Amino acid sequence: MSDLIGQKFGEWDGGERPLFLAPMSGVTDLPFRLLAKDCGADVTITEFTNSTALSREAAVSWRKMESHETEVPFIPQIFGGNADDMVTAAEMLAPSCDIIDLNFGCPAPKVTKICAGAALMGQPDNLVSMVRGIIDNVEVPVTAKMRLGTGANQHNAIEICQRLEDVGVSRLCVHGRTLKQRYSGQADWDYIKQVVDSVEVPVVANGDVVDSKSAADCLSVTNASGLMIGRGAIGRPAMFGEMKVGLGWMEETELPWVKANDEWFDFDETGKAFATRKWCWDRYIELSHATVGIQARWMQRHAVAFTKGLPGGKKIRSIMHEMPTPEDFAQAISEFLVGDIAF
Repeated sequence: MSDLIGQKFGEWDGGERPLFLAPMSGVTDLPFRLLAKDCGADVTITEFTNSTALSREAAVSWRKMESHETEVPFIPQIFGGNADDMVTAAEMLAPSCDIIDLNFGCPAPKVTKICAGAALMGQPDNLVSMVRGIIDNVEVPVTAKMRLGTGANQHNAIEICQRLEDVGVSRLCVHGRTLKQRYSGQADWDYIKQVVDSVEVPVVANGDVVDSKSAADCLSVTNASGLMIGRGAIGRPAMFGEMKVGLGWMEETELPWVKANDEWFDFDETGKAFATRKWCWDRYIELSHATVGIQARWMQRHAVAFTKGLPGGKKIRSIMHEMPTPEDFAQAISEFLVGDIAF
């Protein structure tokens, strides 16, 4: 098994386990993934991308597959309802990636209506056959992300995970909700533990991990070989480092935004929030310049998320429409984030 996959851990004793940034449409663009790595994420994954569009060489879809030499491992995630297109897309990606991840967890109607994403859990034979076809045609490790089941019947993630292990999947990730639940209710960590106990490959737990306490609780219940964080990291990529500090895996003084602020320990909580997000924002813009350039739509989405919940954060919507260029907009956000640092 590839060293980039990692090992299956046993019972959690407080020791370090990898933190994954979940693939999220409109969020996990390349600069944001690199930023998350700087903030403490161990593994990042691209936005989930339609395999049919990739197999037809659609430029917009291939833009989501861009990476950088510092993104190791590079893991593109694909979804689709057509097995041939999934194989073709995987074959096209394999020469330039370290691992290919398959999405069987997305509950979005635009995905499930083509019997892709989490909808395929309602057709386990087709799902397993699709994965077998991909594994037979690529030489890189293949991983898969899924939910507990569709919610229409009894959960079937255990059965599917065991079958995927048999056909050669290297690692699994389970979100503790069903397709029907989407993002409502609580993630079922107890069922994820049953999945962990039922297979020999590493299993990553996903769902309701938002801080160091919930991370510790999830690992204590599931003994998962890693944690995947999705919605909690939107606008808050610093949470990866903060989580590691809270878990005792690193010192607060090692965090890059703390290193960058000599007066950090004199800031009040609001000041620390502004300073942290300013560092993250400036680093996102720096990484954009170094890789794909500033992408206005990407930047605007992140600007709203980075400023959400901060005093005066609603000003961002008017700033968006006032700035003549993307560079002016980026600078305006940076200035907003420094203007309210308080002691």
